[in-house]
Amino acid sequence: MTLPCVRSLRIPCALLLLFVTTFARADELPGTKPLTETGDLAAKMVQGIDAYLMRELEKASKGGADKWKVNEKSLPEYLESVKPNRERLAKILGVVDQRIKPVTMEYVGLGSPSALVGETKAYKIYAVRWPVLPGVDGEGLLLEPSEAAKASVVAIPDADQTPEMLVGLAPGIPDESQFARRLAENGCRVIVPVLIDRQCTWSANPKIPRETNLSHREFIWRMAYEMGRHILGYEIQKVLAGVDWLKAKDEGLKVGVYGYGEGGLIALYSGALDSRITVTVASGIDYRGRLHAWQEPIDRSVWASLPEFRDEHLRKLYANQTLIYEQANPPKVDGPPVRPGHNQAAPGRLVQPKRVPPTTDKPVRPPAAQKSHYNTQGNLAFSFIEFTPSQGIFGHPYTLRTLLEALGVEAHAQLFTGPNKPPTDVRKSFDPTPRQKRQFDQLVAFTQKLWRQSELVRKQFWAKADASSPEKWEQSCETYRNEFWENIIGKLPKQSEPMNPRSRELYDTPKWKGYEITLDLFPDVFAYGILLLPKDLKPGEKRPVVVCQHGLEGRPQDVCNPTKRTPYYASFGAQLADMGYIVYAPQNPYIGQEKFRVLLRKSHPLKLSLYAFIVRQHETTTDWLASLPFVEPDKIAFYGLSYGGKTAMRIPALVKRYCLSICAGDFNEWIGKNVSIDFHGSYMWTVEYDMYEFNLGHTFNYAEMANLIAPRPFMVERGHDDGVGIDEMIAYEYAKVRYLYANRLKIPDRTAIEFRPGGHEIFLKGTADFLKQHTGWPK
Repeated sequence: MTLPCVRSLRIPCALLLLFVTTFARADELPGTKPLTETGDLAAKMVQGIDAYLMRELEKASKGGADKWKVNEKSLPEYLESVKPNRERLAKILGVVDQRIKPVTMEYVGLGSPSALVGETKAYKIYAVRWPVLPGVDGEGLLLEPSEAAKASVVAIPDADQTPEMLVGLAPGIPDESQFARRLAENGCRVIVPVLIDRQCTWSANPKIPRETNLSHREFIWRMAYEMGRHILGYEIQKVLAGVDWLKAKDEGLKVGVYGYGEGGLIALYSGALDSRITVTVASGIDYRGRLHAWQEPIDRSVWASLPEFRDEHLRKLYANQTLIYEQANPPKVDGPPVRPGHNQAAPGRLVQPKRVPPTTDKPVRPPAAQKSHYNTQGNLAFSFIEFTPSQGIFGHPYTLRTLLEALGVEAHAQLFTGPNKPPTDVRKSFDPTPRQKRQFDQLVAFTQKLWRQSELVRKQFWAKADASSPEKWEQSCETYRNEFWENIIGKLPKQSEPMNPRSRELYDTPKWKGYEITLDLFPDVFAYGILLLPKDLKPGEKRPVVVCQHGLEGRPQDVCNPTKRTPYYASFGAQLADMGYIVYAPQNPYIGQEKFRVLLRKSHPLKLSLYAFIVRQHETTTDWLASLPFVEPDKIAFYGLSYGGKTAMRIPALVKRYCLSICAGDFNEWIGKNVSIDFHGSYMWTVEYDMYEFNLGHTFNYAEMANLIAPRPFMVERGHDDGVGIDEMIAYEYAKVRYLYANRLKIPDRTAIEFRPGGHEIFLKGTADFLKQHTGWPK
């Protein structure tokens, strides 16, 4: 159905007098239908968005073909045609930093203790490390065959497995699944890297002091995600640096990658990104196309991964490579780690997908295995194999035989069990803990440095903005606005349903009446809020509107309560209505605790955020408000506290119908607020994992979001004791805003900041003056 234009929604002027004389006694606003919906409308809003996202995830399970423009005439032409897809995959995984080259393999502990940690007749085992990024090393074990190597493999354990377990030097993995040593027994040179584990030992800062139950992987994911990096990307870089070294050591040898659990996911992406890898085995991961990643630990959440990179399409990056899915049971992860007194971690589990396992362990190609070749002019081939071992055991001999076959190696040793005993660790009482902490500390330090250097990156990013006049500034910001919307917030389609405004009377005070309002956007998705209308509106009169936005777990009633000054909000919407403003208090969907945060988990793979929905809700709301005959359509202002302050930074930046924006109780050096581990008020220490926006750190801090609001008026309201930040951080970031308005655009009267004694609250002092200055009300 076609959406009516805004003009068609206006109440005819002939009805204005009727409206003015009747709204005081009507149960609903003229021009609207009765609102008959009962129950908790805020909760229903969250449910509706959830229904929308579940439909989109279902669509993603079938879509994405339009993202791939392949040329199948020849292998070089094919690889060139999928290059943009590979580059997009690298970007969303954070594989964007230049690796250190050449890679030198350092043998750790030469002298005392020796780098040689074990040996058999077939191979020797060394403790090694290799450079990856500045300040970041890969570390683990190297298995060097006694005779000339026949092939090379990076064998990647799960996050909670050590390289020693995968080699048989330490208990933890059954003999039959120790595929790293089985490959070495068959003449392969094998690197076994360390992954960051799922414990929470160091997810803390005792100097502040702060502790969390975030797994080490989530701890790094949070800060890295904000900076356009990813824990998976960091570990992919370590694997690919290992491949760099293996190819440099012997260019003629084929290279394979075999990973289990978290290692299986890293192997899958590594093979997709690097065509030098001849064969990839991804074992113990959900093969359903990443559609259920929102239920898994949050460190697996990848922005914009669907539908373009669901498994069916990801395989397109494996031209002339072999991809093997070993459908083994995944690692057992029942939830975040336990730390008494702490519950900041995002929920997430690894669950065994429902499937019927085979009933045989015979190392032959089972009926479930598929191998399809597709040739064009004889030089373009794809090989994809699925194998489900009985009992779900990883490292199955069939998988190993297929891997070795693809590497050109004839298997000659027992691949499952047999006479070959596991090696013995010659190190006395080896403790992997210091090595794990080194790996963790390096990634934390690397990401913290990205944050500290990010202001320079943002300056370069913004270099093309033209501040020669307010008009040219606004025009040149359109490219940045689109970048912010498309790649940070996420852009939903335009609303598909007629607004169908519905209303019912909620408040009746001596000065104004209040109405609950709902407006439709998409099937199941609607906007909801409360409209406060002064009773002294005269026929033909138009007044400004102030949209007053609540914070986390808040409701419009907190803003509009006429009987008492509500905590934090001081019923500021009611106060403004008492001054004669028209007030609208929207319900934003950040309510319901974990229920709304799950929406983020479902949104991220679809290249969406919760603000993607909020933008469209506010677009529809402001269009409807502008259509009302008593509203000055060019004087719709925004004023929000806390999460409403976050909305004040993001929504007016995109919804240009807002004539000004006031951010209360939230303005900050926002990237540091999310990433810093040295600031006691950082979101690294709280449950708000919904704060993290992919690559925001290199594109839009709060000063840059204010850039998108300029040249419209912008104000910050700050209580000295507000725990969301400290005055120095707020003043530092705001100074950049002031510099833009006052020095570059020459419009100093359009921006202000007010510091007042107090905490996380609305003051309505300087902000009342600011509203009057820029809306002309009260007269």
